[in-house]
Amino acid sequence: MTAESNAVPTAGGAAPIIELRALNRTYRTDEVEVRAVHDVTLTIERGEFVAIMGASGSGKSTLMNVLGCLDRPTSGDYRLAGRSVADLDRAQLALLRNRKIGFVFQSFNLLARTSALENVELPLLYSVPLVPRRERRARATRTLESVGLAARMHHVPSQLSGGQQQRVAIARALVTEPELLLADEPTGNLDSRTSIEIMGLLQAQNDAGLTVVMVTHELDIAAYCKRVVVMRDGAIIRDEANAEPRSAAAERATLDAAEQQARLA
Repeated sequence: MTAESNAVPTAGGAAPIIELRALNRTYRTDEVEVRAVHDVTLTIERGEFVAIMGASGSGKSTLMNVLGCLDRPTSGDYRLAGRSVADLDRAQLALLRNRKIGFVFQSFNLLARTSALENVELPLLYSVPLVPRRERRARATRTLESVGLAARMHHVPSQLSGGQQQRVAIARALVTEPELLLADEPTGNLDSRTSIEIMGLLQAQNDAGLTVVMVTHELDIAAYCKRVVVMRDGAIIRDEANAEPRSAAAERATLDAAEQQARLA
């Protein structure tokens, strides 16, 4: 099965959000050459929800860094929303990241002494053209409300649970209205119930049209995605559509009902 066969065609003929052709990323030291990504060809259409899986050392994190324009391929072609990134300088890559991509990380990466609202505003401080202060505050407020944190937006990270911190991180990724959300082990530091809540947020964003690409090593988390790409030794070894993704919203409703019944018993 090819890496392109499970991509869902985009209505209107728009360019795929991600196109990789024979992409390689090799790291070299004085005596060792490590081919972290090997000859990867992959197409991800707009509106997909894709899990990238693999054991430690499989190349999935390196591939994610390339997709996020945080690292450059050694050879091959990467087109983001139809634009080749090969010849872009650092400033152009930074601008492309800011305009096109939102990032969510396992460790949240929030500023410790800064409120949730100010953490979410941060990406807008680097936008070109500059977003006026009043608009920054309004957009950050709306985005925090959309992830269920209206009552906690003035709290610093130490006053928030792990799930709430990840919600802040998701809001920060969404505030620039990106075309692509890259999530690197977004549930890795969370308990099972909170993981369901976070996957529900990601599924809701995908249902609204946002393309989501998520790195995970957990099969049960990948089961929420519409497509699963598996890597080994830097190469894609499997690329399959998931015809029946798990529904986080339905699972949370079931948990809520069970807890309500337990309280009434």
